[in-house]
Amino acid sequence: MHDGGRQPRRVVITGLGVVTSIGIGVTGFLAGLREGRSGIKPITSFDTTGFSHANGAEVTDFDPAEWLERVNPDELGRAGQFSAAAARMAVADAGLTLDELRGKRSLVSVGTTDAESRDLDNLVAQQLEHGPESWNPVVARRSTAGRLSSSIVRELALTDVEAVTIPTACAAGNYAIGNGFDAIREGEVEVALVGGADAVCRKTFTGFYRLGTIAPEVCAPFDKDRKGILTGEGGGILVLESLESALARGARIYAEVLGYGLNCDANHPVAPDRDSLARCIELAHRNAGVKPEDVDFISAHGTGTKANDVTESGAIRQVFDVPPPTVSIKSMLGHSMGAASALASAACALAITEGFIPPTINHTETDPEVGLDCVPNQARPATLDVVQNNALAFAGNNSVLILGRYRDAV
Repeated sequence: MHDGGRQPRRVVITGLGVVTSIGIGVTGFLAGLREGRSGIKPITSFDTTGFSHANGAEVTDFDPAEWLERVNPDELGRAGQFSAAAARMAVADAGLTLDELRGKRSLVSVGTTDAESRDLDNLVAQQLEHGPESWNPVVARRSTAGRLSSSIVRELALTDVEAVTIPTACAAGNYAIGNGFDAIREGEVEVALVGGADAVCRKTFTGFYRLGTIAPEVCAPFDKDRKGILTGEGGGILVLESLESALARGARIYAEVLGYGLNCDANHPVAPDRDSLARCIELAHRNAGVKPEDVDFISAHGTGTKANDVTESGAIRQVFDVPPPTVSIKSMLGHSMGAASALASAACALAITEGFIPPTINHTETDPEVGLDCVPNQARPATLDVVQNNALAFAGNNSVLILGRYRDAV
């Protein structure tokens, strides 16, 4: 219910925290996006013996102790470390002191695909070799999915807070942002820390490998010779607050959250459904109050598999008479699972603020079946007023987020 019949609040993004394979923190991430930097390298976090190829997008320059001040990093799994560190970065980036933050009703909502599957991989290996009594109790305690959101609460010492972990796989980051948007809009909370986190793990790499969807070397979305995904990792947390709150404290506004759309066709365990995604895009447009011709660029899910890219581009063409430039930052970051659409949302917010469209790298020739302008290999200057961020997940979960340039009046 709206507070006393008041109008829904406008919701803006005032802080970004990112841990990625192409840069940590806003400055590094922005530079990576502009340069078309690749985070792809051989995987080192587990033994890849027996796989004919094993590249991925690991974060290799992240020391959690540099970012975490209250929580012992050893008490958190890797995804929890990403989550808590990104949240601390985002709050600092928003210009909020911790005392100010703790004085507000807040929501922490984090999306994930795997939670702490890297820890679970190791626990299972220990159990097979030595039995469950060999488990390290610290690792066993930190392996639950709820730690991704509770780690933020602990690190920032929040008390008047709801903490949620959303497990809608590779669409989860957008789900979490939508969750925060609704809570701010309706006046349920004053600030929301939302996004996603995941770590590279054997389970997910092996699953995609056995599906035949792991690329041998690079991820080349929309290219006619694309060969699949590369698994990645990272964390992205956005600070959302009402426009009223942001203006009152003189905060810098990256972008306004205009709305989002969710659906689940439950049509197939792994194959995307064109018509269902098209409906989700239309739903997002309607909820955000925009028309297809208003959208200046699309951050696609863009995994680089044959099926995803043809299906997603088909859904885009179904909705748009003339599709806008459509890019995939997974060409740079790999597929960071539950963090993917959160990091893409951060990229969209930066694109609006900084006036550019990130490139789709590793691109030689666009697949004629795709038929989109995918901004190949080099970033493009652009004035962006409305951007769309697509996220698709196994089991038919779709989430589409619409961001806009902040303007004084709607």
